[in-house]
Amino acid sequence: MRISRESRRTVHIARWGAALLALSGATSALAPDTAQAGGPSGDPGRAKPTIVLVHGAFADASSWNGVVERLQQNGYTVAAPANPLRGVAQDSAYLASFLKSIKGPIVLAGHSYGGEVISQAAVGNDNVKALVYINAIMPDAGESQAVLAAKFAPAPLTQALKQVPFRNADGTTGTDVYIQPDRLRQVFAADLPAGQTAVMAVTQRPIAMSAFADRLTGAAWRTKPVYALVGKQDKAINPSLERFEAKRANARRTVEIDSSHVSLVSHPQAVKDLITEAAEDYMWGPTQKS
Repeated sequence: MRISRESRRTVHIARWGAALLALSGATSALAPDTAQAGGPSGDPGRAKPTIVLVHGAFADASSWNGVVERLQQNGYTVAAPANPLRGVAQDSAYLASFLKSIKGPIVLAGHSYGGEVISQAAVGNDNVKALVYINAIMPDAGESQAVLAAKFAPAPLTQALKQVPFRNADGTTGTDVYIQPDRLRQVFAADLPAGQTAVMAVTQRPIAMSAFADRLTGAAWRTKPVYALVGKQDKAINPSLERFEAKRANARRTVEIDSSHVSLVSHPQAVKDLITEAAEDYMWGPTQKS
């Protein structure tokens, strides 16, 4: 059984209290416990990490609002930068430069396509202490979303997309991909109210179609602690693919919930809990399972 966050905090508070009493000379009997102040390893606790949240396709940073509010209530510094959705190379380079502006430890979370972006952006950044994948795509180096997704049955979302050509100022062209508005709730956010998904359908941000074929040049999940959330009712990414990814990444923790693809909107508490678990494991050391 895994030790709850509340129990873990209680243990830490008790240990800190013992340490302070010993240092003040209030009692010599508590002195032996001071070596255990803080986490299981005796570390008095590392700096609280900044939480960086990266959204996926068809969404913007406001999709994290419910998670952000809960993290801030727990005293975390949070950043939710815009993901350009122009392709893995551009988006990960943009995020990597943003991460360099943050001092101290970082817990980096990505939803959906944001999982690809954080995987590449965190390569070589020692400040990123953990990666959290929420209903996410997690290709390996040299692997694209299209290649990875082909390992499993296609999700219903693949039959509900709309392509819209665009032209850039320099004359180059491309194709944006949207979800068909009348099918967004069914394939993307079935556990949200119809009124809310009606707004999401007309405010969605498209992703460049070329992003689906982009191959990662690096995968930080190979070397950093991974935490994953699987939405069991996800119709945008096959839940079996999400489970495969978590297992392949040797995730420290995999949580499955009854959620659509947008668990960060419909179940913000569960998403927040997994992110804070990653942060607390960094600060105090992973709890032991029995």
